[in-house]
Amino acid sequence: MNHAQLCIGEVRHRRLRPVSNAFAYRVFFIRLPLRAMGQGGFASRWFSRNRFNLLSFHDADHGDGNGSLTLWADALLHSEGIDDADGEIWLQTFPRVLGYVFNPVSFWFFHRSDGSLRAILCAVTNTFGERHSYLLDNGGAMPYGVELRAAKCFHVSPFFAVDGGYRFRFMRRARGGAEATVARIDYVDDAGDLLKTSISGQAGAIDDVKVLAAFFGHPFMTLGVLAKIHWQALRLWLKKVPFFSKPEPPQHGVSR
Repeated sequence: MNHAQLCIGEVRHRRLRPVSNAFAYRVFFIRLPLRAMGQGGFASRWFSRNRFNLLSFHDADHGDGNGSLTLWADALLHSEGIDDADGEIWLQTFPRVLGYVFNPVSFWFFHRSDGSLRAILCAVTNTFGERHSYLLDNGGAMPYGVELRAAKCFHVSPFFAVDGGYRFRFMRRARGGAEATVARIDYVDDAGDLLKTSISGQAGAIDDVKVLAAFFGHPFMTLGVLAKIHWQALRLWLKKVPFFSKPEPPQHGVSR
């Protein structure tokens, strides 16, 4: 049986051009088997679903914000011509901390009934509250570790143009009796690599001990993520990196 997971790990960013800039910080995130969970909650008194707690997951933060996440995901896949992702749906995202959350990117992993990976949805949110999703689909079986690509069509950073594309790699492996996950996203243009990013973590079951350790180890994670984004933006501005205004109107929806 699949169980919800709490992952402790790290986010890394490394800009290569036109100036170098790198940073890393500790985070925690969750991975949820949406079909197995149904409308169920978590095995911790400190982690709730759709209500306030130290940590919480709110269905309305994802999908179209209305109703069942699995029904929304299945409808989206069917509208994109994907009819064989009838297995588990794993959602990787940040939880709310004391009711607040900012998710720069959440990943939906869609599997077939035999457990093979069929497609991935990367749901991106920028600091203006706008959303766009990249659906990664190669038309068939898609093993973990394979490189996937998408053209960039959504404004995220004012220090990058809406140009070029992304390379994705998603990996899962056993480590010390637990599962480790890595998501790597590289931003590239015609001249080569511009930015390398990753989020990694080691998964464990969600229980009182792990939830309290995550919360007290990172009590201001949501505010910290936003603060770090703006701090790095200030550093880039001081380094005189070219600034790109947000395109109007903003781009929304799903692209492949």
